[in-house]
Amino acid sequence: MGSGFLQTSKGEVWISRLIHGGGEGSLDRLLTSVSSGLSPRKRTTSQCKSEPPLLRTSKRTIYTAGRPPWYNEHGTQSKEAFVIGLCGGSASGKTTVARKIIEALDVPWVVLLSMDSFYKVLTPEQQVTAASNDYNFDHPDAFDFGLLAHTLRKLKLGKSVKIPVYDFTTHGRQKDWKTVYGASVIIFEGIMAFADKELLQLLDMKIFVETDSDIRLVRRLQRDITERGRDIDGVIKQYNKFVKPAFEQYIEPTMRLADIVVPRGGGNMVAIDLIVQHVHSQAALASAHQAQPLPQTLSVLESTPQVRGMHTIIRNKETSRDEFIFYSKRLMRLLIERALSFLPSEVLQTPQGEDYEGRTFHGKRITGVSILRAGETMEPALRAVCKDVRIGKILIQTNQDTGEPELHYLRLPKDIGEDHVILMDCTVSTGAAAMMAVRVLLDHDVQEDKILLVSLLMAEMGVHSVAYAFPQVQIITTAVDKKVNDLFHIIPGIGNFGDRYFGTDAPPEWSDEEMDEPSY
Repeated sequence: MGSGFLQTSKGEVWISRLIHGGGEGSLDRLLTSVSSGLSPRKRTTSQCKSEPPLLRTSKRTIYTAGRPPWYNEHGTQSKEAFVIGLCGGSASGKTTVARKIIEALDVPWVVLLSMDSFYKVLTPEQQVTAASNDYNFDHPDAFDFGLLAHTLRKLKLGKSVKIPVYDFTTHGRQKDWKTVYGASVIIFEGIMAFADKELLQLLDMKIFVETDSDIRLVRRLQRDITERGRDIDGVIKQYNKFVKPAFEQYIEPTMRLADIVVPRGGGNMVAIDLIVQHVHSQAALASAHQAQPLPQTLSVLESTPQVRGMHTIIRNKETSRDEFIFYSKRLMRLLIERALSFLPSEVLQTPQGEDYEGRTFHGKRITGVSILRAGETMEPALRAVCKDVRIGKILIQTNQDTGEPELHYLRLPKDIGEDHVILMDCTVSTGAAAMMAVRVLLDHDVQEDKILLVSLLMAEMGVHSVAYAFPQVQIITTAVDKKVNDLFHIIPGIGNFGDRYFGTDAPPEWSDEEMDEPSY
């Protein structure tokens, strides 16, 4: 299909070819020859800035690490992630377009991967050259395409990866790399996103962001001076010597490889709506299942007068902390005992030599893993009924400065992959933290059908999200509430369990699942 231009009353979009159209099959690994015969255009693309993989909107928080509930048109879990490639010139608005797409997709789990993280480590001689603004960061040779392709390929397969953190002030990689867990929607953005043949083969949708060159220069001046400590003369020198020629030689010619060309960047909502419609047509979201009956993998503790009475006490905002702790512990004990009934058992013999169909555990080991900090309060109940049980801990917390979800702490017993694991968290609203914790366990070779998620209280949204993302995980809770408000508090709910249990206060805008500080 040839290139075309779609004009509407609200905006315009370049549609260059159907998804999966040809054009790159004869290219070498680096597409450095695509500029032949093409005249330079004067408008282009994106903002080369690494953004935190978590977005906050007026209505919701979009988590961007972990394995999302993403399915194909047959209702089965997709084997590979859907990868959107965003290419464009420096400071053209690629990251803004990516954020707009994520927001419009309304998907709880997305990975935003930036090429800026994959600059090569400079030699001491190159460091000196870079300090004088004489190093060409806009040339294909500046990027580690081998590491980038390896990382994107693993993410596409749903695997966890470690991503380097590049320091633009020192022109080097920081010591600590960032861990990202496999997602089913990946947005990959960068100035050379279409410059490598191997990368192109991993992209399911290719978008070129086009922005006027003057606007890009102004944005680059603002960014490099305020965020990267450069001076105005150095920025202009680098732009004229490297950025502009590289755009005309390496970046702009790859526009022909794009499926969609987006003029004016993030302000072009017509283009973004078309992109979102296409992505939705490729897979069905778990949100489509939210109105369906609760999954069969869910087990809710029978609402006896005793259980309902304890819920009445712990849900009451006037309940004292001592009473809240006491009745919460009673519920936890009942919950853990219920969870143990789902473990495999075997027939045993009595002293009289008769068979008895008891509940003797038939497996190698039982390990408890608590999602800090609230999940830690369930450990005593597990220890009380499981002698010598091993305990692991996971802390997943949102960085309040960057808005990035981070795996702050992980301690899992050795050889946990052979165990049945009881994953503990006191409340589950959206299921975001629970899904990331399950993803961590899977990455440590725990079998999905050997994971039991136990929680005192869950929202229907969280139940559906976890069940559709991980259909073999058994979910056990004492109650399921129907609603989650705009702050992701369970309604009617129980409040912030960790704060009520430990006697602390959290900022009012935090949701139930944004973990507090660890209690140790």
